[in-house]
Amino acid sequence: MDLKGKKIVLGLTGGVACYKSAELCRALVKRGASVQVVMTEAALHFIGAVTMQALSGHTVYTDQWDPRVANNMAHIDLTRGADAVLISPCSADFIRKLAHGACDDLLSTLCVARPRHVPLLVAPAMNVEMWENPATMRNVAQLREDGIHILGPAAGSQACGETGYGRMLEPEELVDELIASFQHKVLLGRRVLITAGPTFEPIDPVRGITNLSSGKMGYAVARAAHEAGAEVTLVSGPTSLPTPHGVRRIDVLTAQQMHDAVMAGIEGQHVFVGVAAVADWRVANASDQKLKKQEGGGAPQLEFVQNADILASVASTTSLSGWPYCVGFAAESENLMEFGAAKRERKGIPLLVGNIGPQTFGQDDNTIILFDESGHTVLPRADKLTLARQLVSEIAKRLERRSLLT
Repeated sequence: MDLKGKKIVLGLTGGVACYKSAELCRALVKRGASVQVVMTEAALHFIGAVTMQALSGHTVYTDQWDPRVANNMAHIDLTRGADAVLISPCSADFIRKLAHGACDDLLSTLCVARPRHVPLLVAPAMNVEMWENPATMRNVAQLREDGIHILGPAAGSQACGETGYGRMLEPEELVDELIASFQHKVLLGRRVLITAGPTFEPIDPVRGITNLSSGKMGYAVARAAHEAGAEVTLVSGPTSLPTPHGVRRIDVLTAQQMHDAVMAGIEGQHVFVGVAAVADWRVANASDQKLKKQEGGGAPQLEFVQNADILASVASTTSLSGWPYCVGFAAESENLMEFGAAKRERKGIPLLVGNIGPQTFGQDDNTIILFDESGHTVLPRADKLTLARQLVSEIAKRLERRSLLT
């Protein structure tokens, strides 16, 4: 219920992507939002007002002079008390209207008349040639300059049969971006590199050694950092989790691959968060062929070699440049308070996040403890996204204090 209590004005303009807006409206309501739909005349050619009324649970407005509005000021009344205005889909023509402050229908007029503190977000949806047209690009640049949030568009196949940028983002992506718009941008302008998930160390082509990490906490931290305004790169071991929208993801399999990807991308990063459960050892004598059971034979003799310490490698670069700010994770099966504090000091990092491994792997919630030079802070049990947002806030506070000291 990330949007509980939020009042969202959802505007629909003309485009076949209106069918997605029906699902978007439903998703917003399921997340706890109160949704007021406003449609242009062109939008009514693609989806009916009755459909949107049924999904939102509120009367749909289409006319500036709607007689149901006693004072004939729907363009004023509909945004008073609103938390955001989201135009989805937003056509090339409506982008033009917003860029020039046009007020020739209800939706365009309420966008201009909305209070300045109410954010306006638009999700473009149009043919690839329309999106790439220089006039559209100029208008989009003007919207950005005016502080209007542009969500997408995505690239892919289009209803017209062509392929390219211009597809409206999917409803769940738009919900995530709307939720992100309400988060404090405490990492705006920062670059953050995060590792997540397990690693997999091959024994032979079909078997390997791994662990129970689901990647949920790392992916939550990546999403929270993006919500906070950061440019986020996520180096992920094998998981089935979807990539958080707006996050650049690099897939790896082994600990060595994760180490190489991190070290290749660490330059220029402001923050490194090592959430991944990285294997400490790998099999030195992995077989090129599937190992077969031998009649009356014993188990294969595996030889192990220690993997590179990713966190230590990153921390060593910090000592030279001062960046990135390093955050480690420790999953312990016992004595977390003792082992967590000791590990932070041993790694030489400013912040370590501790949790009890067996109780958190694969779960949707957790309790974590932050260890720093001042001692420790317990973040009480909550869902992992809530904890990730709290962690990002704590990191931002420490970055601010660090900036004041340098």
